[in-house]
Amino acid sequence: MTDTTTQRIDTGGRSPEFHHAVGLLQGLREDLLQGALAYRPLAPMAVDGPVTRRLPARIRQYAVWVPHALVVGAALVVFAAGYSITNFYPAALLSAGAVLLTLVRPVAAFWASLLTAFLYAVLAGAGELWSPVVFLAHLVVMTVVAARTRPRAAAWMWVMTALYAMLTGTLLGGGGYGGGGGTAELLFAAALALLVVTVWQVRRTAREEVTAQLTVTAQERSMRTLLEERTTIARELHDVVAHHMSVVAIQAEAAPYRVENPPPELEQAFVTIRENAVAALTELRRVLGVVRAEDYEAPDAPQPTLADLEGLLANVREAGLDVELTVTGAVRELPQGVELSAYRIVQEALSNVLRHAPGAAARVEVAHVLGGLGLRVVNGPPRGLVKPSPGAGHGITGMRERVAMLSGELTADATDDGGYEVAAFIPVPRDEAAA
Repeated sequence: MTDTTTQRIDTGGRSPEFHHAVGLLQGLREDLLQGALAYRPLAPMAVDGPVTRRLPARIRQYAVWVPHALVVGAALVVFAAGYSITNFYPAALLSAGAVLLTLVRPVAAFWASLLTAFLYAVLAGAGELWSPVVFLAHLVVMTVVAARTRPRAAAWMWVMTALYAMLTGTLLGGGGYGGGGGTAELLFAAALALLVVTVWQVRRTAREEVTAQLTVTAQERSMRTLLEERTTIARELHDVVAHHMSVVAIQAEAAPYRVENPPPELEQAFVTIRENAVAALTELRRVLGVVRAEDYEAPDAPQPTLADLEGLLANVREAGLDVELTVTGAVRELPQGVELSAYRIVQEALSNVLRHAPGAAARVEVAHVLGGLGLRVVNGPPRGLVKPSPGAGHGITGMRERVAMLSGELTADATDDGGYEVAAFIPVPRDEAAA
């Protein structure tokens, strides 16, 4: 007794069957009753499919109206069939109008088609509810409406058609309008058509969801790679700036001892310089140090510069890449951040050549010009039997980040002979280069 009472309280005094029935009726109201007269014009067809995208542009601009043309063609066929059988314009127009209504008000077209079945039988004297013309018109209407709504609406249309035929047969029994007048055949044909449309809708929805998920995944992967590259740049920037700030602090502390009897003003100036350098170093470590992973360890060796390019080229030559280096202009010492970024850009570009153009020859050009530093890494098309390795192009993203950090420009594009070219320019003001 206690369990039964508790169950009734939990379900609001109603049985689970009652709540299930209420849910079904709610679905019927949402699909076929609520907003039945809503204006929903059929949108043009997308032309990005595997077949339509191969059509010429002039034909493709008309291909978007293919669904509309099919519906209008079906309405003309229904009208022609109805008029040839009954020789009665109004009856034929009713069925054709129900088909055309699916273009703008699909749910209303379904109810209009059911009403047309009865009116057609009365006006045309067909003697049966589902005459051949009404049979064809209602089947077309159900198929188009199912394609324009969700799968649950297709099931409800099939059920309502069966109930409508049974109700009409009960009210008008004996007059030839009963459920036996083609109802079974219509329900069978409609079940097949609606099943095909439902499967097509489910496959299309699944394909759209997979495409959307793949797009989101690619964007997340690209963003993650971008953040990782920015983290690497921030770490290297931290190391470079922290080194220079430490040198400034040490030199400021040692400078007064290099001068015999320095004036108090000079000593105070060096003390201020040292304090500012230490404060800046502390703030730098607090801000940029957060990007380090817990297990990150600063490299023991100095960060690479353009002077280490020969060693880099020797390594890639051992990996099988035929590469040559050309340096033009007056070689001068550049800021450490510029040297490091230039080295990393060349390193990543040559790595891309090894992955994506096996067997190709490459050329590295470094140009020291008046306003900055120019880099160019170009390779020919892949040669040999080794297939290129797939890649997502995140290396290019990292190179762009490095160049953008230094207010430079980078271009990366295929060449006319099937190779690839990466060109970058990093501006270096005269005073920074001299430092």
